[in-house]
Parts: sequence; structure tokens; C-alpha cells
Amino acid sequence: MSTLSSAVTPKLAEIIAIGSELLTPQRVDTNSLIITQNLNLVGVEVFTKQVIGDDRERLTDAIQRALGRADIVVLIGGLGPTEDDLTRDAAAAALGRKLEHSAEQEAILAARFRSINRPMAQNNLRQTYLIDGAEALPNPNGTAPGQFVVTPRGALALLPGPPRELKPMVERELIPRLKPLLPPQVIKVRSFRITGIGESDLDTLIAPVYSKYTNPVTTVLSAIGDLWVHLRAQGNSEAEVDALLKEVGDPIAELLGDRVYSTDGEDTLELTVGRLLRERSATVATAESCTGGMIAARLTDAAGSSDYFVAGYVTYTDQQKNAILGVPQELLDKHTAVSEPVALAMAEAAQRLSGATYGVATTGYAGPGGGTEAEPVGTMYLAIAGPKGATRCSRIRHGADRYRNRTLATQFTLDLLRKSLLGTIHPKPL
Repeated sequence: MSTLSSAVTPKLAEIIAIGSELLTPQRVDTNSLIITQNLNLVGVEVFTKQVIGDDRERLTDAIQRALGRADIVVLIGGLGPTEDDLTRDAAAAALGRKLEHSAEQEAILAARFRSINRPMAQNNLRQTYLIDGAEALPNPNGTAPGQFVVTPRGALALLPGPPRELKPMVERELIPRLKPLLPPQVIKVRSFRITGIGESDLDTLIAPVYSKYTNPVTTVLSAIGDLWVHLRAQGNSEAEVDALLKEVGDPIAELLGDRVYSTDGEDTLELTVGRLLRERSATVATAESCTGGMIAARLTDAAGSSDYFVAGYVTYTDQQKNAILGVPQELLDKHTAVSEPVALAMAEAAQRLSGATYGVATTGYAGPGGGTEAEPVGTMYLAIAGPKGATRCSRIRHGADRYRNRTLATQFTLDLLRKSLLGTIHPKPL
């Protein structure tokens, strides 16, 4: 195990998202993800996140507790002009300080309303009050300024709730003010996106490598058919951090092999497939049954996908498979629509009818009903027709969860195409 790292102990942060609406199913807190990402990049670890409704007493108590255990406390939301916007009052009470009217902030606010030809309501003046000793954080995208307070342990920040206001304020105002309060260090991330393996199998495979290290910190995240491995290293120099990421990341990459489809942590599988198609001057067409156009939708989600996506056929019934794709009726009668011969015939038809380099197809019992004794619900066939008549078909079978089955079929079909483009699997000649 490496002895390279001599990184300093990271500062700890707590995030409190404020607003009763965040405690309902209609609203999701995405702001904390933006804040966490930016704090991590400057060496701050977020160890607690919580949501507090519009209750001044509970909010004041939560802020007091956070200030006692975290170096950096970030409050999100509750800076509007209405009576239920309590963040300023609760933060001031938690700090034992007063709120003071700022003539400068009132002038800025009045000018903003004049610029949009709207009168300023009296209650907007609530937004011109700052905690004693706080620095206002400019908000060019809204009416609520943020606030930054240096505390004995570090800092307290008050940020607006709308993401279009919060994100630029975090990047342009909050982080530059935090940096002087933090020990100098270098932080880098190395990421892998993986498909074709389950989360438990992935962890069994790579844990013997990453579990030896506390720096880099390894995080495994999962979605249906999709996994992320993030390595985040910190040290006193770029050379030290690069060496750590290489020491841990290279063995992981070797173990994962062609299951890794992206090494920047950002590109989706469909973007990776699109890039490979474009690099090879290749095109693709889809023939979908159980996935109902989901593969075509993902492939065309990217701008410029017309470079490589030719056509999509959604043939949900046997009659349409025969009428549109030309799948022989005798093939359907003999094998049924959920079968390898029909999946291959669909892929070949998509390729032939469109003139694309590749045709891909899906057919199956997505659930929760349907299926037979031989082909129970969750059985799906994924096929690809490649250049020179080469074809390949995979059979997968999962449970009765319709959304999961359709998502997995879409993911695995895209991965089948990716590996064909890479040459790590080879469609078989007819």
C-alpha cells in the first residue's frame, strides 16, 4: 500500500436545506449536490445534510447544532421576501447577533426592480437585512443576496434556493471566500462509468484494491444497469495526487476491462456509443418492441445525433413486425415474437430498411404480466445486426418490474452495440 499521501485533515461541512416544500414528494433538493461538488473540490468533506421545514425554532436549533460540529455550514433557501422566509432570522438568532438594514442592499434591490420595470413591494425590504458582521454575496439572477459570515470554526453561508441563483453564487462568491480559510491542498477526481456487472459483483471485484486506502476515497454509486466508481484523492501537490490516483485507479481499470464505458464520469452510455459511431463513420437504426422507442430516444438525446442515427421502428404487435419490418409470419408463428430468431430478424430488418451500418432490436415480456412457462415475464432478447451480415443476440431475464426490465434492456442493447464497435465482442456471421 502507498505511503505517498500526507494530505491534511479535511474541513467538515454541513448543509441545511430550508423549506417545508422540500418535505413533500413534489420537490427534490438538488442544490446540495451542487454545493457538495464544489466543496469537495476545495477539500471540504460534507458529513451531514438535512432538510428543515419553515419553523423558526427548529431551524435556529439546527443551525446552532451545525455550527457546533461543522467548520463550514451552508444554509439553502428561505431568503425570499415573505413571512415564511425565516433563514435570516434563524441564522442571526443561532449566532446571537442582530439583523441590520443595509442601505446599500436596498439601493441594489431598487435598481434591479427598475431594470425590469416592476414596482418593488414593501415586503422586499426584508431581503435588505444582513446579519451583523455578514458580507453580502451578490445575486445577479435574483432579488435575494446571499450572506457570508466568518465564525470561530470557519464560516456560515446563506444561499438562495433557486438553482439558477445558487449555482453561480457558489462558484463565483462562496468558494473564493472559503479558500483563504482552508489549508492549501490539491484535490483531483478519477471516475469510471461501468455497465454489464452488478453492484455487489463490482464491489467484490475491486474492493481488494481500494479498501487498502483512505486516500483516495472510493465511492460506488448505482442506478439500473449503470454504475459509477469515483476516486477522490487529496495531497500537497499535483504529482502526489496524480500518483495516488494512478496507484489505485490503474488496477481497478484493469480489473473492469471493457465494462468501463466512460473514464470522465460524465459521458452517458448513449453519448459514448454516439462518439464511437461518429469516429467510425458508422450509423445505426433501431427496431423496438418491449422498449417502445427508449433506445432511439436515448441515442437521439444528444445534439448532432443525426450524424449516426438513421431511423427507429417501434413495432409492438406481431402484425406490425410483419407489416413494417417484414418479419415472416411463419417465423412469428413458429417461435413467437419473444425469441432469438425474431429478435435477429428485427435487427436485420432495421439495418436493411434504413441502410444503416448496424441494426439493433429488442423484444420481450417487460411485465408485470405476460410470459410463458418457457419464457417467463422479464425475458427479453436483444439483437444486433452488423456489417457483412454478422449478427448476435443476447437473452436476459429479470423479475416482473416493468420499468427496471425496459431500462435494463435499453442499457444492455446500447452496451452490445458499444462492444461491437470496440471489437471486444464480435457478431457471428450468418
